[in-house]
Amino acid sequence: MNYAAEAPLDEREERPVTHPVSYEVEDGIAVITIDNPPVNALGRAVRQGLCDAMDRLADDPQAQAALILGAGKLFIGGADISEFGKPPKDPWLPEVVQRIEDSPKPVVAAIQGAALGGGLEVALGAHYRVAMKGAKLGLPEVNLGIIPGAGGTQRTPRLIGVAAALDIIPAGGTVPAEQAVELGLADRLAEGDPREAGLAYARELVTAGAGTRPVGQMPCPDHDTVALEAARKTWSKKNRGEVARLASIDAVEAATRMPIAAGITEERRIFSEMMDTPQRAGLIHAFFIERKVFQLPELDGVAPREVSQLGVIGGGTMGAGIATAALLRGLDVTLIERDDAAAEKAAATISRNLEGAVKRGKLDGGTRDAILSDAFRTAADYGALARADLAIEAVFEDMDVKKQVFAELDRVMKPGAVLATNTSYLDVTEIAASVSRPSDVIGLHFFSPAHVMKLLEVVVPESTAPDVIATAFALAKRLGKTAVRAGVCDGFIGNRILSKYRAAADRMVLAGASPYQVDRAVKAFGWPMGPYEMGDLAGLDIGYATRQRRAATRDPRDIVPTWADALYHLGRHGQKTGRGYYIYEEGKRGGAEDPEVLELIDKARAEHGVTPRDFTDEEIQRRYMAALVNEAARVLEEGIARRPLDVDVTFLHGYGFPRWRGGPMFWADETGLPALLGDIEDYAREDDFFWQPAPLLKRLVSENSNFASLNG
Repeated sequence: MNYAAEAPLDEREERPVTHPVSYEVEDGIAVITIDNPPVNALGRAVRQGLCDAMDRLADDPQAQAALILGAGKLFIGGADISEFGKPPKDPWLPEVVQRIEDSPKPVVAAIQGAALGGGLEVALGAHYRVAMKGAKLGLPEVNLGIIPGAGGTQRTPRLIGVAAALDIIPAGGTVPAEQAVELGLADRLAEGDPREAGLAYARELVTAGAGTRPVGQMPCPDHDTVALEAARKTWSKKNRGEVARLASIDAVEAATRMPIAAGITEERRIFSEMMDTPQRAGLIHAFFIERKVFQLPELDGVAPREVSQLGVIGGGTMGAGIATAALLRGLDVTLIERDDAAAEKAAATISRNLEGAVKRGKLDGGTRDAILSDAFRTAADYGALARADLAIEAVFEDMDVKKQVFAELDRVMKPGAVLATNTSYLDVTEIAASVSRPSDVIGLHFFSPAHVMKLLEVVVPESTAPDVIATAFALAKRLGKTAVRAGVCDGFIGNRILSKYRAAADRMVLAGASPYQVDRAVKAFGWPMGPYEMGDLAGLDIGYATRQRRAATRDPRDIVPTWADALYHLGRHGQKTGRGYYIYEEGKRGGAEDPEVLELIDKARAEHGVTPRDFTDEEIQRRYMAALVNEAARVLEEGIARRPLDVDVTFLHGYGFPRWRGGPMFWADETGLPALLGDIEDYAREDDFFWQPAPLLKRLVSENSNFASLNG
């Protein structure tokens, strides 16, 4: 699998190539070079070339050892993803790796840039490994719903032990070269030219009379029961419902009790089993759409404006998070607050955020100190933004307040500066119309905490200039965010759809389900939290304010969760007050169910004349998802989201949708649109106000088509 698509673009150089694997002898060392641009992927020609090189090495009297390296900036980025889903062609990668390991002469792998997936498995087939500074080594297969399939789960624990292997393989992560050497995954660290470093190591081994050292012939690692149980517990909880990570742990455990040949056979059995799961298709879909979401035809050939100095207005949780995200990515930030006391409080929050990055190893102390002294400042005067290239307001969610901020930005900011609003719901078109330069205005809807969450909705009014849109997407990339283009409406893509499936949950509660059953069913589907747990986390005051804002336009047939309003008026605002839907006790994780909430719901049912009925967990899940998909279809038809993949990315990165399901639109296609439409039509018989099938959904079913057809 070609995992080097995750590498920085500047590492993916194009190089002319005639044959993907070359063989030459230099001073008694056979230099085997993989040159398959852009990432030296392990396609069939490369696999065959490596086998041929091993045959030649065995019979070459001039070669005493071999060096395998990759041309360009990468060792091997992984297997060739273009071959995925097609009948495998010989030689298979496990055979290639075994041929390398079986070489009668020592083989050294020189790893630069990245050795990922099959690339690391090739390196593990070598007898010795030299890792260049800056390289990363990893087995990310579980991120695509499979496990390493060419000995990675068997050779890795033989080299570094079960506990260390379990830190790498189920996580699907990478380790830097320095850590790889510390663990024993690589033998030495080097810098400079990988060819020269590899040749020097190979010559040293030949001079010392070092023989081969097949990793597969090393003893089985000790069975670490504690590490295995801890890994299963961690990934069962962290990635609820995902099977590949747990399967990879089973494969690692097999290495503790099987010789290499039997272990690889077991690994391939599990690998094939994972290939046949629906989760693999969902995770591969997620992998590709995260790259495609940035590809917007309207931005072809449009250069973004330069952004190096950023202004942030408002130092609350959101503003401080945006400022932190920018500072961590090397931007200069000026934060505007209403007075010195508020500015000081915001600065303290940002300092704590940066300290958290230091503790997580994302930042060193010296860099943090330099950021706070040189790249960050606060002010109470908008004039401090005179030189800013882009400003983002993150003030109270009130149209009049935001217009006042934009009037100040319009007054002080230089021509060509971008004026952005972080609103979650408000009309960005109206905000843009309030200033003298509407073409410079755009919405940048961050998700809280902004320095952690990956999603950024780029909300585009019709008046926005193309290069401002390009600037927003360029800024998102610099901040490490996944940006999704959204049109202007109440709630944009994510929050608008959220309001519908949350309303579906409230309808089920009024009809007889408890909020606790709804939460359990939703989490069983794969979401990390249920809607009522999420409400407690966000704050019931937020939900109340949203309902009040929409009260004037609410249809009388709509259902208002009066029990939630009652909780708000009782001062039960969720986790921050210790009570909401749940009761939160000091020192305890999670919340306990609250009988008083059920009493409030019973009262609402009585007021509405509802006789409660039972719901199965499956029905709760179907209704919840039907409401989501139906509203998403409306969002697509209105052009708020351009493509179904934009909806999928929004929910994967902003709302915790289970990644292994691919996204809600992918899930809908996999479930079957006719069945989903049938569900909605059934629900409409009891409530034809809320359950109105979206025209796009009806059209796709009538045409025997699906959402994927709209992703072109």
